Amino acid sequence: MHKVFNNLQAAFEDKSDSDLNRAYLLFKTISNPLIAKMITAFVKTAIWLRLPIDSIIRATVYKHFCGGTTIKDSEERIEKLWVFKIGTILDFSAEGKESKADFDRAMQETIESLQKAKTTDNIPFSVFKPTGLARFNLLEKMSSNKKLSREEEKEKVDFESRVAKICKVSSENKVPVFIDAEESWIQDAIDNIAIRMMEKFNKKHAWIFNTLQLYRKDRVLHLEGLLANARKKDFFIGLKLVRGAYYEQEIERAENIGYPCPVHKRKEDTDKDYNKALKICIRNIDVISICAGTHNEESSALLINLLKEQNISKDDKRVYFSQLLGMSDHISYNAAKKGFNVAKYVPYGPVKDVLPYLIRRAEENTSIAGQMGRELSNIIAEKKRRRKS
Repeated sequence: MHKVFNNLQAAFEDKSDSDLNRAYLLFKTISNPLIAKMITAFVKTAIWLRLPIDSIIRATVYKHFCGGTTIKDSEERIEKLWVFKIGTILDFSAEGKESKADFDRAMQETIESLQKAKTTDNIPFSVFKPTGLARFNLLEKMSSNKKLSREEEKEKVDFESRVAKICKVSSENKVPVFIDAEESWIQDAIDNIAIRMMEKFNKKHAWIFNTLQLYRKDRVLHLEGLLANARKKDFFIGLKLVRGAYYEQEIERAENIGYPCPVHKRKEDTDKDYNKALKICIRNIDVISICAGTHNEESSALLINLLKEQNISKDDKRVYFSQLLGMSDHISYNAAKKGFNVAKYVPYGPVKDVLPYLIRRAEENTSIAGQMGRELSNIIAEKKRRRKS
C-alpha cells in the first residue's frame, strides 16, 4: 500500500464493527471469481423470472454501494461522508432503459440532483449516463453516422434536448455535471454533444464535464485535440478521467466483428495513458478542471505530486479525487484528511433500477486483478487493529 494512503484507522473511521463485518463477508464472497459469476448469473435469472429478491439485495450489495432509493433517502449517507469532508456525486443509476417516460424521468432526477447540490456544499457535482437519456441503438447509429429514420431523428432531437436542459440547469445553478462515458461504439455521439455543451456553457468556468476512458488507445490524442480546440475557441474544459468500465465487451466485440481493438490489452499501457492524461491536465490547469476517478494508488499519489510541482493548492476546486462509494476508502478518506478535494460516487434509485449498475460493477471489479483482494486485505487489517486496541 502506498504510504500516503496507509492510515487504515482514518480509512474506516466511520465504519462500525458490524459495517466492517458486512463488508468483509461481501468482499470475501465476490473476491472469488467463480462464486461472483454464479451470484451475478443467479441475480440476472431472478430479475428475468421476477423473483422477490429486493430485500436480499438491499441488505447486502445495495447497502454497501448505494446511497438510497431517492435523493432524500440518500441524505443520511451524504451527511455521513461530509463529516470527513468527502463530497457526494449523486448518480441516479437507472440504465439500459427504452421508453421516453424513463428517459424523461432520468433527466428530471439529474435536474433535481443539481438543484439539491445548489443548496449545499456537500454535493459538488451531479452526473448522468447518456444511455439513461436515449436508447443504446440510437446512440450507436448516431456514432456510426448511419442514416436515421424519421422516428429516430425525433428521438435524436429529444435526446439532445434532454442533455441541453441538464447542462443549462448546471450552468445556471453553478453546479458542475459529469457526462458519463459508455462503450466505444456509441461514444462518438456522446463526445460530439459534450463538446458542443462545453463550448456553449463553459465560457467562464468548467460546468460541463465529459469523461475520458483511458484504456482506449486514442484518448490521449483526443485530449490533446480537445485542448487545442478549447484554446482556439476560448472555452474551459471539464474532464472526469477514468480507466474504463467495458474492457471485456470492447475486446470481445472487436474480435467478433473483426476491427482493431480500441482498448489497451496490457494494464501497464492503460496506466501509462492515465498518468499521461493527468500530467497534461494539471499542466494546463488554466483551461482544464479535472476529477480523477481512480482506485489506483499510484495515479492518486502522482496527482498529489503534480499539484505540489505546479504549486497548486490542495483545495483548488479545479482538481478533485473520486472513488466509488464502498470502494477504496483508504484513498478517499486519507486524501480528504490531508486536505484534498474528494468526492464519492453515490448511486441511488429503486433497487430494481440500480441492479444493472450493481451487476456491472461486480463483473467489472472481479475482472480487475487484485481489486477485490486489496479491499479484503484492508478490511482484515483494520479488524485486526481494532482487536488489538
